[in-house]
Amino acid sequence: MNEYKLDTLCVQAGYRPETGESRIPQICQSTTFFYGDTQKMADLFDLKADGFFYSRLANPTVDALEKRVAALEGGAGAIGCASGMSAILLTAMTLCNAGDNIVCACEVYGGTYNLFGTTLPKLGVECRFFDADCEQDELEKLIDGKTRFVFAETVANPAIVVLDFDKVASVCKEKGVLFIVDNTLATPVLCRPLSLGANIVVHSTSKYMDGHAAALGGMIVDGGNFAFKGNPRYPAFNEPDESYHGLVYADLAVPFGTKCRAQMIRDTGAIMSPQNAFLTYLGSDTLSVRMEKHCSNAAKVAAYLAAHPKIEWVKHPSLPGDKYYERAKKYLPNGTGGMMSFGIRGDAKTCARFMEHLKLISQETHVADVRSCVLHPASTTHRQLSEQGLIDAGISANLVRLSVGIENPDDIIADLEQAFAQI
Repeated sequence: MNEYKLDTLCVQAGYRPETGESRIPQICQSTTFFYGDTQKMADLFDLKADGFFYSRLANPTVDALEKRVAALEGGAGAIGCASGMSAILLTAMTLCNAGDNIVCACEVYGGTYNLFGTTLPKLGVECRFFDADCEQDELEKLIDGKTRFVFAETVANPAIVVLDFDKVASVCKEKGVLFIVDNTLATPVLCRPLSLGANIVVHSTSKYMDGHAAALGGMIVDGGNFAFKGNPRYPAFNEPDESYHGLVYADLAVPFGTKCRAQMIRDTGAIMSPQNAFLTYLGSDTLSVRMEKHCSNAAKVAAYLAAHPKIEWVKHPSLPGDKYYERAKKYLPNGTGGMMSFGIRGDAKTCARFMEHLKLISQETHVADVRSCVLHPASTTHRQLSEQGLIDAGISANLVRLSVGIENPDDIIADLEQAFAQI
């Protein structure tokens, strides 16, 4: 279906019924699958045939969503995971051993920052952080022979930094290292990282992808565009995997995706559930139209906030004065998303009073569904960071993260206005 436009793929990609079959994917709530032919099952285990034998590795309902997201991102294949964080962890585990290192932008989601900066070092994997706006040579200096990938977000949560794809892709290509992008806040509707030099894309599908906040999930998309064969940086892809019949992953059409599923999904069981895949598949039908509304609403709200006397600053790339306005026009030509951050004149207590007076907009840990919501990252999602870590991540004490939903924009602005009147 690659010949179709993205809004068509949102509705049609991933599943095509045969005559008399269900028009949408059914929930295949089964752990296992029957085979009367022993050789056919053996071929599945040897990766010589496509099919399903145990839902810890693959499931028809999850497969439909995987195919849809892969089509949307323009990838060679995808893996549905239990959550967005498990998608990132499984990606790292597929590529890294003790003694290796990864290079990550400082401006990322707090959970990602902790995974890379605290948890993985306990397993012997070092993380080297860089400012997303650093000069190219500064990024180059962080990469050595043990670097397995460079990681960044298309639109950083909650710093709202738009990634300079050309810079990072150029460095990664020169060094022969994988470039991995979290595209959760942009979605493939607004940006397709694989077309901009990335090799792997990850998502928390619990956000815009499903839209309704009813299904936890994550996705790994393998671009199939990285040369593992003979690359000395990735010996595990070029040497026989004795845990899988001596398979050499670099010889396969989709090396990373196959290794991730055959090893990490197999050993961790962190696959998306069929129920959550079904709900996410249904939600993704409307992804294109929802993103258009999120973008238009957010542009109006950002303009309102930028003119408000109780606001010190607003970060949203739709604003002509925003630091990333020009970069967003280059990499996000279809819109800049519904996420923004703004600084209230005051401190964390002032932010708390403001948020507690909101009536329509709710205070939640979640973002990027159809309902508008706010959060104070410094005291919640990023509270475990040190003072310097907060500075590096671009999070100040007066920062409020606002995820603009698809309600009427006048109602959103009216709610903000009445809450500002209380501080």
